[in-house]
Amino acid sequence: MRADIARFTHRPLFSIVMATYESPEGYLLEAIASVQAQIYDNWELCIADDASSAPHVARILRQAAAADSRIKVFMRPERGHISAASNSALALARGEWVVLMDHDDLIPRDTLYELAAEIMDHPEVQVIYTDEDKIDGKGRRYGPYFKPDFDPDLLLGQNVVNHLAAYRRDLIVAVGGFRKGFEGSQDHDLILRATAQCGPAAVRHIPRILYHWRQETEGRSFSEGAMARCVAAARVAITEHLQLRGYEVELQAATKNFHRIVFALPDPAPLVSVIIPRWTNSQQLHTCLYGLLRRTQYAALEVLVVRHGSTDLGASRALSTLLADPRVRMIDCLPSSTLAERINEAAEKTCGQILLLLDQGVSVVDENWLREMVSQAVRPDVGAVGCRVVDATARLLHGGLVLGRSENDASFLAGAHYNDNGPSGLLKLMRSVSAVSTVCLALRQTVWQQIGGMKEQDLETIFQDIDLCLSIRKLGLRIVWTPFALMSCQERREISRRSHYKKDIKFQENYRYMCKKWGDDFVKDSYYNPNYSRQNGQCRLSAPFRRKRVQA
Repeated sequence: MRADIARFTHRPLFSIVMATYESPEGYLLEAIASVQAQIYDNWELCIADDASSAPHVARILRQAAAADSRIKVFMRPERGHISAASNSALALARGEWVVLMDHDDLIPRDTLYELAAEIMDHPEVQVIYTDEDKIDGKGRRYGPYFKPDFDPDLLLGQNVVNHLAAYRRDLIVAVGGFRKGFEGSQDHDLILRATAQCGPAAVRHIPRILYHWRQETEGRSFSEGAMARCVAAARVAITEHLQLRGYEVELQAATKNFHRIVFALPDPAPLVSVIIPRWTNSQQLHTCLYGLLRRTQYAALEVLVVRHGSTDLGASRALSTLLADPRVRMIDCLPSSTLAERINEAAEKTCGQILLLLDQGVSVVDENWLREMVSQAVRPDVGAVGCRVVDATARLLHGGLVLGRSENDASFLAGAHYNDNGPSGLLKLMRSVSAVSTVCLALRQTVWQQIGGMKEQDLETIFQDIDLCLSIRKLGLRIVWTPFALMSCQERREISRRSHYKKDIKFQENYRYMCKKWGDDFVKDSYYNPNYSRQNGQCRLSAPFRRKRVQA
């Protein structure tokens, strides 16, 4: 690392900003020592104490400043709480970059080196964040959070940036620093305003644990000790952030501490054209249509059912009644037609502003599922939306697709129980993903026309959902997965592409085609941490570590 540092053409000064208040003596000493132990030594530690009454706090801070000229201390004369204290510490900063650190937490020796190296590799960066874990009162580390690359959708549900976060100082100054009234969620409020200012492309993620967040100590942080107020403050910040962008929203609880954002529908609600591109099982089709027509609380709806010479066209009286509904139309395609051809032909005959691709084996669980998907699909920066699909045993089938070299259809945490939160709550939060399955996928008609529909040549069905989503992302739009639209799949249509890859020649041809067409977008997944194995989407650690940094 020191040899790499010697080659740096620019060595930015990092101002580590820390607010203290009644800090436990041992933890404060350890926090300061972890900064002093940094391999990269071009830093300053800017500490503002928020009028602590414990005499050891002032003693430790003054001794530290006297012993190390890089440590600056400001003793506030009266209590102002975390936002005011953080601003006082920020006022001491002279560095090009500001790094946020709590008074009882730890950073490993290579933290600032990794930040400096990232800046060397990406000089345009404005915000950098890292993975993190927790540390208890006995120094035991646990609860790692291996994060995705920057996801503005996930940031609405939780402060995914949190620890460690580094900002260009002029960016923090431009957005006004920390705001009073957001105590406990002042860092969430800051990152929302900062990323709105600099844009998502200026945010970089280092997939290494470079922060140890102290938990379960006698000197609890504000956010631990006043969680209800922190959650309320975060919701005010998120609501304001979205309202400034023209969204009308309502915030609800996704989990105890995380947030669900309910986006308002346009008025009038857009017409949704549901395309069911296969009819091979009349019982399944009946269940699917019954859910759409009788159990879905969304009036602006038309359904196109594609017939393609199926061997199971016998319709019961109940199914015939549903097919006779004026909202349902039948589309006849050639028996030899592919799935993509059937979908494209049906799409040409739709009238809706929103297209929704739906497999016959999917049935409605939550009557408000379509409202949720449409409210996401009409967002101008979103290209397509997928939902939570579970099987008959309430196990997850579709949680977003994980892309990678060995198994490109791996659903995120497939098999997780309906009630599972997933790591760091990810199964209960709206988030961006690389791709979603066409088992249930919604998108705007305009987006469909921009990408020219589904690829009919060169690809088997097995990769068409990924090709579709990558084409949408190429437009600069995001693919969103929402857990708040819940559906059930009557048949488990999960295909192990890894097993096919080893024995199916046609699959290999398709795989090579996707690699050639999409390159890194196909074989890498920015929303799935590189510390995880790509084998199955189960968030299991990779061995050996897969991330490699390009040396400066």
